Amino acid sequence: MEFADWTERAACGDHDPELFFPLSDVGPGARQAERAKAVCAGCPVRAQCLSYALDHGLDHGIFGGATERERRALKRTTAAPRAA
Repeated sequence: MEFADWTERAACGDHDPELFFPLSDVGPGARQAERAKAVCAGCPVRAQCLSYALDHGLDHGIFGGATERERRALKRTTAAPRAA
């Protein structure tokens, strides 16, 4: 599926993009991230969005319901173990 195909169905399209880019992960930023994640929770293309962010190394914002910190953790847990 091409990028434009799934992005046109994304739930975030009806929201201010700023919602998905909190300035911090504490206080008001944490509340903003939770609001963004709530939008993602009902999105029909959440998996595609998360995959896109992981595949392209997006390191800012909420994508596929995951913060940059959560995406980094996902990448660490899914990375192939290095040979000893």
